Amino acid sequence: MMTGSDSHAVAGGLARHIPVLVHRAVEWLSVREAGIYLDATFGAGGYARAILATPGVRVIAIDRDASAIRSGAAVVEQAQGRLLLAAGRFSDLQTIAASRGISAVDGVVFDLGVSSMQLDDAARGFSFRLDGPLDMRMGGEGPTAADVVAKASEPELSAIIAGLGEERRARAIARAVVKARAARPIATTLALADIVAGAMPRQGAIHPATRTFQALRIFVNDELTELARGLAAAERLLKPGGRLVVVSFHSLEDRIVKSFLAERSRAPASSRHRPQIASAPPTFRVLTRRPEAPDDIEIAANPRARSAKLRAAERTAAAARVAAVEALLPRLPSLSDIMRERA
Repeated sequence: MMTGSDSHAVAGGLARHIPVLVHRAVEWLSVREAGIYLDATFGAGGYARAILATPGVRVIAIDRDASAIRSGAAVVEQAQGRLLLAAGRFSDLQTIAASRGISAVDGVVFDLGVSSMQLDDAARGFSFRLDGPLDMRMGGEGPTAADVVAKASEPELSAIIAGLGEERRARAIARAVVKARAARPIATTLALADIVAGAMPRQGAIHPATRTFQALRIFVNDELTELARGLAAAERLLKPGGRLVVVSFHSLEDRIVKSFLAERSRAPASSRHRPQIASAPPTFRVLTRRPEAPDDIEIAANPRARSAKLRAAERTAAAARVAAVEALLPRLPSLSDIMRERA
């Protein structure tokens, strides 16, 4: 699960990983006996276990975090052949399913973002409350957050922090980071948290570094692009009548899910300039006109749940669309360009 901009009080703290809205998600999936389902964010296995509670169901679960795959061995054993676990990204979910002999599924569920296990491991560098290397990589490959902090220009840092952290003081933070790195490298989580805290006033219980850490994590892992491509892959993989369920914790991610489903659930407007081109039929029927949220009981048991939003849709029989999903994404600096330009 993800800790989003509304989860500041616990965004860097220690907490047991509890799947959010899991019962509602399984209900919206309409899990049926002998069905095949894909859990796009295995994590600690909470969603997969809930789906597997239905007799005869098979689940293929993926996670880009190798530690989640390793820790899932016990769940695989308990499932007695009904759970396939694979390392991979959202964008590769159709390919991963095909490599396991699965060409179509009855449901796909996404539980977005960073898990409590990742936050609670100081060595992973996700938390501003635990001192560790400024890493933040979910899959362990590619540039780290420290690389971005070291090499991005002040305008690029400002754009990343404002665009992905929705931080109003992004310019001041970027300016402070550039000044500090000129004196010494910013290599640890607490070093960056202190720099950010010094650039802005603290308000209430919200740590000043919350939004900056969130922005860097999303940027380093290209989370929004993976989400958009994952939704398109799910569209291709779902059977007619199959269900898509997404639980998000951040307004940017929820906006992408909402926009994707809105676009896919209506036929494109015809153009008087191109009347010969037939409009593509809708590929989804939206089931949740408004996103569902946890009730007070779930929030009391799991404070991280309070910013969660669930959206669900049902696949139609129409062919998947081939339109690019990049239009759903905010315009931001390129990670590869930042690394290449300052190599």
